[in-house]
Amino acid sequence: MPAIEDLIPYLAKWYTIVAGAVVVYALATYAKRSSFKKAHGCKDAVFLKNSWWSIPLILELLKKKNEGDMVDFAIELFHRAKANTYYISLVGVNIFLSQDPEVIKALLATQFNDFALGTRHAHFKPLLGDGIFTLDGEGWKHSRAMLRPQFAREQVAHVQSLEPHLQVFRKHIDKADGKTIDIQELFFKLTVDTSTEFLFGESVCSLYDESIGLPPPNDIDGRAEFAESFNVAQKYAATRSYVQMFYWLINNAEFRKANAGVHKVAKHYVQRALNFTPEELEKNSANGYTFLYELVKQTRNPKVLQDQLLNILVAGRDTTAGLLSFTFFELARRPEVLAKLKEEIYLHFGKGDDAKVDEITFASLKKCEYLKFVLNETLRLYPSVPINFRVSNKDTTLPVGGGEDGQAPIFIPKGTTVAYSVYATHRMEEYYGKDASEFKPERWADSKRLSWAYVPFNGGPRICLGQQFALTEASYVVVRLLQMFPNLVSKDSRPYPPKKSVHLTMCHQDAVYVQLTK
Repeated sequence: MPAIEDLIPYLAKWYTIVAGAVVVYALATYAKRSSFKKAHGCKDAVFLKNSWWSIPLILELLKKKNEGDMVDFAIELFHRAKANTYYISLVGVNIFLSQDPEVIKALLATQFNDFALGTRHAHFKPLLGDGIFTLDGEGWKHSRAMLRPQFAREQVAHVQSLEPHLQVFRKHIDKADGKTIDIQELFFKLTVDTSTEFLFGESVCSLYDESIGLPPPNDIDGRAEFAESFNVAQKYAATRSYVQMFYWLINNAEFRKANAGVHKVAKHYVQRALNFTPEELEKNSANGYTFLYELVKQTRNPKVLQDQLLNILVAGRDTTAGLLSFTFFELARRPEVLAKLKEEIYLHFGKGDDAKVDEITFASLKKCEYLKFVLNETLRLYPSVPINFRVSNKDTTLPVGGGEDGQAPIFIPKGTTVAYSVYATHRMEEYYGKDASEFKPERWADSKRLSWAYVPFNGGPRICLGQQFALTEASYVVVRLLQMFPNLVSKDSRPYPPKKSVHLTMCHQDAVYVQLTK
């Protein structure tokens, strides 16, 4: 065996070679990037002061998230930077953040192929697996091709399948007998019931309970815990996303248990569908459209079916529940808006016992202009996904954000995270005026020049497949509830704006307290 002193020259030689290679690589990279930046006219973006290494900033962000102030804190950071696009340094790695519509347009559309989801797959995989929201490239294209037909206009038109669920919802309001209720809790139960019926072929019936004289009609193992497990799992998945490269630290027993609870129920439905013969599948599809049954005709892989169902369930359940909760929160605080909306609804569809329920269709709902204004304004102030990100898959640029005036391109090295806040964009006075922070549906009577300043459903090739489905369901629920319960009053004395919880989507931090009466 050679003596240590004999190895020193050998080790020194290799150390010199490796160190030299690193220096050469660094110099070559610097030269290449300098040439790229010069060729594209790039200038530096604003660096957020006191954000080197950014551990304190990340901790502050997580604190704000737990307090319900994270999305508003994001706006505060843009004010601190005094720029629409800026960057921070997270453990020596630059991360860009933007509210500029031109940057959002580049990320989602014009430079779509330059950016990908980065580590999102790893962030969400324990819950959502390999689905349309977690995959890039060919996997994403295959998922989208598989799911696109499921959201055809004809299926969106089946709004009246919602009516039985609204009647169960009504019993909870009747039971309250004019007392204050948390309508957000009911909306989450309603949308998980409607979504599981549409997606799985059988509702989990979370609105059913003995207190309204309706015991659950099915006894699916894990049914009672499903909604809460889904909430807990999403909370942890979102935190994994916000801590970026440190996502692997967020993997405790509670997260794993919640994922297992969600998967248990999803597996039940998938296996049930796979056990059907082709004849039984057609028979069970005869009385109405079922998402899972149509997917089973394309693939019999249980993992593919489970993952796609859960990916769509996040959108179908959470976004619609959040939209409805924020809508009723604002309507309850604004009697003049509520009165104008009820006038339109009653003109088209009647009210109370004279409600023309059969006439509420996909087509007739689209004719209700003020209802569209109300929902547009809700999605403007409270977009379902308020903050998102992309990661560059090659050396590229952002079209604006550099230089003293912020109008020069910015160089984005390969592997760089670019986060964008739709929540902040939707509140920019440049596009929405001095009253940008106010709930004002009338602004939508003239909204011709917004373009990428309004993107509640994302945009470009990854634009939300289910946007019409969500808007139609929300429209139907608003119409029917205001027909049945025309008196809506806020019972919330907490400061405005409300605290907001951001998991994979956004909702109220705690509750939406209202009174609904006939």
